[in-house]
Amino acid sequence: MGVCLSITFESVTGFGRRKASSIGTEELLASGGNYRRLREKPDERQTAKVRGCKSGRRRIPFGKRTDFGFERDFANRYALGRLLGHGQFGYTFVAIDKVNGDRVAVKRIDRNKMVLPVAVEDVKREVKILEALRGHENVVHFYNAFEDGNFVYIVMELCQGGELLDRILAKKDNRYSEMDAAIVVRQMLKVAGECHLNGLVHRDMKPENFLFKSANEDSPLKATDFGLSDFIKPGKKFQDIVGSAYYVAPEVLKRRSGPESDVWSIGVITYILLCGRRPFWDSTEDGIFKEILKNKPDFRRKPWPTISNSAKDFVKKVLVKDPRARLTAAQALSHPWVREGGLASEIPLDISVLSNMRQFVNFSRFKQFALRALASTLNSEELADLRDQFNAIDVDKSGAISLEEMRQALAKDLPWTVMEARVLEILEAIDSNTDGLVDFSEFVAATLHVHQLEEHDSEKWQECSKAAFDKFDVDKDGYISVEELRMYTGMKGCIEPLLEEADIDKDGKISLAEFRHMLRTASLNSSNVPSLCIQSSHKFR
Repeated sequence: MGVCLSITFESVTGFGRRKASSIGTEELLASGGNYRRLREKPDERQTAKVRGCKSGRRRIPFGKRTDFGFERDFANRYALGRLLGHGQFGYTFVAIDKVNGDRVAVKRIDRNKMVLPVAVEDVKREVKILEALRGHENVVHFYNAFEDGNFVYIVMELCQGGELLDRILAKKDNRYSEMDAAIVVRQMLKVAGECHLNGLVHRDMKPENFLFKSANEDSPLKATDFGLSDFIKPGKKFQDIVGSAYYVAPEVLKRRSGPESDVWSIGVITYILLCGRRPFWDSTEDGIFKEILKNKPDFRRKPWPTISNSAKDFVKKVLVKDPRARLTAAQALSHPWVREGGLASEIPLDISVLSNMRQFVNFSRFKQFALRALASTLNSEELADLRDQFNAIDVDKSGAISLEEMRQALAKDLPWTVMEARVLEILEAIDSNTDGLVDFSEFVAATLHVHQLEEHDSEKWQECSKAAFDKFDVDKDGYISVEELRMYTGMKGCIEPLLEEADIDKDGKISLAEFRHMLRTASLNSSNVPSLCIQSSHKFR
């Protein structure tokens, strides 16, 4: 981690300072900043067909003012100073707080230029996002929003430490180490994790959208631009193409993106920080997109042979093209390369872990037992990220998660409203030994990321899934029969429907291939398999 990197950033400092404008895309400059919203397929928020409007967009009637509901005493509170920058709809200034003399940044947006409802909605959404993330150490602090007859004012923390890449290039004698890179990446991941826990996707993670608070060496990094960020409903995907070409994730180009796309973008940034080059490059944006979809990053060219295996392992696990197999933001924070120097308490709750717990209750009993068997084959190192999540939920450090701790954890997953009865149902499904608590082995079975295990180490996946299968296959004939399933689970009653769920070829028994297929579906949204005639009198072993 202490090895110095000889970073030249060949052609990097000039790239990415504009958004990707994909061929055929429609560009809409967002309010008050230097960012653009790019959509190849305009959605209902952006376009609305109305009679008499040639452009196909609904415009705000002339003379009509939109009341944002913001405070109206900006002039009494702040004095505008020098100009920092400008966009299509407004300008950003340094301002002085007249009460305490503090310097702040003010984004002033011209109301007369907000002729489309989408521009108004963008401003409202940006303020809502800043409010949701207020107080996070790596997000620019939001003070307040104001309005008057001519402008909307968004008052934020003033960051004067410069952009990320500029700070790195200014390092004396190129003394920039892996540890320096890891510290930066850790702060970005904390922003992504906080966004995701609040039901947000940043959608434009790139170096230019992060500033240092001050010029001090230990200054925190701050996310400053949420112009493309948006709230996402649980289980839904974005279908528009948004972002900056070099950093956009494969699933964004396929119009099926979610929180995972932020982690991909951070992976691209990490690659650049470590070697000074872009992992996916072409002279055209279409070419860049083809590279992202089809090719893998190069880890053979200098300086990669001198970069630690831990750093390379991290980059490879966040640049996985399948978003289901990619590390989540919280998992990435648990990775040894990022974790060094960091604390477990800094790792946020992982929305994928909370989602898996909710989903576990819907699995058939066979699938639940299969996941428990698979979990029992993994060692402590392989479960390090889940141990961090377990410890985060186990507030009293008793070694088990209580109903109250489960309730508190699920309550933090803001996109979901979990009723009391549902929390109890989830705990009871995970609690295989029926003691009213969830221990670590039970927790792992309910939260394991099967796709990640298979993607990151296929040999280990083959080994562990075979070991889990063997726990059921008592007579070692290569199949799980109805009687073996009954023997292992201790279930009574009509157990055949459980076996039929996994019996793809309908031969009355489960092969290893069918068993693995069932495990893979545990990482997908599976429907509940009726099991009304099943009674369990057996504790998980």
